[in-house]
Amino acid sequence: MSSVRWEVEGQDWPNRAHSRFVRTAMLDWHVQIAGPENAPVLLLVHGTGAATHSWRDLLPLLAKHYLVIAPDMPGHGFTRGRISGGQSLPGMAKALGELLKKLGHPAPAVIVGHSAGAAIGARLAMDERWDATLIGLTPALMPFPGLAARLFPALARMLFVNPFTAMIFAQMASSRGEVARFLKKSTGSRIDDLGVDLYHRLFRTSDHCAGAIGMMANWDLETLSASLPGLTGRTLLIHGGRDAMVPTDSVERAARLIPGAELAVIPDLGHLAHEEAPDRIAEMILAFAATSPAVAA
Repeated sequence: MSSVRWEVEGQDWPNRAHSRFVRTAMLDWHVQIAGPENAPVLLLVHGTGAATHSWRDLLPLLAKHYLVIAPDMPGHGFTRGRISGGQSLPGMAKALGELLKKLGHPAPAVIVGHSAGAAIGARLAMDERWDATLIGLTPALMPFPGLAARLFPALARMLFVNPFTAMIFAQMASSRGEVARFLKKSTGSRIDDLGVDLYHRLFRTSDHCAGAIGMMANWDLETLSASLPGLTGRTLLIHGGRDAMVPTDSVERAARLIPGAELAVIPDLGHLAHEEAPDRIAEMILAFAATSPAVAA
């Protein structure tokens, strides 16, 4: 199957009542918006290979206090179209900024990004010169250690240019059991059956797989990490001690680079911490965001 269909795979999509489709430039975005219209804006940015489903339990908790905006990023989920110049970090950030302007909310008070979504949020805040509060959930902000820093993006680019790669990955993910095993081994997280089912719907489509590979192929964390001292808003990094994707020392190094950043490590959670323990993560987000100048004002 080439892509997920809103009328089929999306008919029981989590928080579907809050979904809408918005056109900007070359993109048709799927975005979920929930919460009081006059509340401060909180932006949710998912990571590579995910979509709005990953916020299924967290979004309603945050929407009690914020106007929450959660899009499917380009190449992921139900968002259609391509970014000019490819899925680079600055390109993804720019496209997200254009969506926020189209929605009439150009400068969110709080940005919550998961994994690569934290990198997009950081890039967006710096490029737009916002003082937004940034909360990174198991954030991928630093280059891979050693030789992997060069080999991983190169391998992803090789896969991306092969037109059959995405179809092969989608065929490998056709088994729900294989997806469940992959998620458990690669993330260190134990998510519920619904979460596995939703990832399975996405992973078995070649368009979503191509979007994830394209994002990794264009990732430049060396440039991002060098610019992290330029973040001006308050920053909290939340890391799962069982995260099998992002090493703890990587998050610690990022925290040292960001002025005034706070770091919280939760030993019993993995890379998908916000899906494993949404109540706990929501409490941490709300407590930290409430003390930020933009929200207090």
